[in-house]
Amino acid sequence: MLTPYADFPVHQTALPLAHASGGHPDHYDRFWFNGYTEQYYFAVALGLYPNRGVIDAAFSVVHDGIQRSVFASGPIPLDRTETIVGPIAVEVTEPMRVNRVTVDAAEYGLVADITARARTAALEEPRQTRYTGARLAMDVTRATQMVGWTGSVRSGSQDLDLVSGPVFGTKDRSWGIRPVGDPAPAAPAATVPQIFFLWAPINFAEECFHYLVFEDERGEPWSETAAILPVIIDSDPVFGPGATFEHVEGARHAVRWARGLRRSDGARLTFDRPGLGLQAVDLEPLRTFRMKGVGYFHPTWAHGRWHGATQVGGEEHNVEDLDTVAFDCIHVQQVMRATWGERSGIGVLEQLAIGPHGPSGFRDLLDGAP
Repeated sequence: MLTPYADFPVHQTALPLAHASGGHPDHYDRFWFNGYTEQYYFAVALGLYPNRGVIDAAFSVVHDGIQRSVFASGPIPLDRTETIVGPIAVEVTEPMRVNRVTVDAAEYGLVADITARARTAALEEPRQTRYTGARLAMDVTRATQMVGWTGSVRSGSQDLDLVSGPVFGTKDRSWGIRPVGDPAPAAPAATVPQIFFLWAPINFAEECFHYLVFEDERGEPWSETAAILPVIIDSDPVFGPGATFEHVEGARHAVRWARGLRRSDGARLTFDRPGLGLQAVDLEPLRTFRMKGVGYFHPTWAHGRWHGATQVGGEEHNVEDLDTVAFDCIHVQQVMRATWGERSGIGVLEQLAIGPHGPSGFRDLLDGAP
């Protein structure tokens, strides 16, 4: 099948661009952004699932003890650059440098017109590939980038303050194969499902820090990276040979798990910096966002699920009611006040722990921390 971009010289195989990843049903291509201050947090996700024929998006805000979300899903457009569904749109104003996000969902208490501008170059994380038996379950590339936000957001009856101080955040562009939509029939798993994932992009004034790790049930990493990302000026490259990063070795995490839950009460990230020795970033939680607010593990609005014609919905929750080990609430991002030596910053620590993880004391599918 031909699409408008078939006319551009960007093909990777003999197939038209519309034919993604050999027809694997779980192929996806997603924008993800977050933004935060010590007073609030917001996030947006927009994904396309060409082999399921779906585009979906969500926008969510945590402010004054409420997590408020709007969701949209519809048939995928023939032109994949039409990144809009229902009241949510993501615009690539300048690739890897400027994006605009608009949300027009006053009936669900959310309206936004915000622009993300790159603070760092985009860091290509190591490719993340995982099999379940003989089945390819995950094969993902992700580019992570620190951003600053301007614009306006209204949640409920309140306008968030994006003017009096900097509003930092992260842009995450990922694509590949990851479980999405309704699962295909398969033989029952012989063991309890297991995933342990930490993702920590942290904004500081002059240098930012990023850490990622996937671990097995024994705590052995199967994918990890840690890097220092210099803050750029407008003329600095954001991709290609001129993009600058400092990869660091020996990165480790120490998460203090909240008793009875699978979210942190704080954490320390350590790493070896050449010539400077062992360094540490200490993280103090300010608020928690449940990722179901933008579709992750949501019982209705999970990513890639077919809803037929375009559908829009919304919800709001008291944050304290979401502090559980329910399957749709354990995937979280926490806004963190960060300390790195004499430097103070702000960022997030994303946490997803399903199944056993010996170092954390998790023994079953969703038991809480001891």
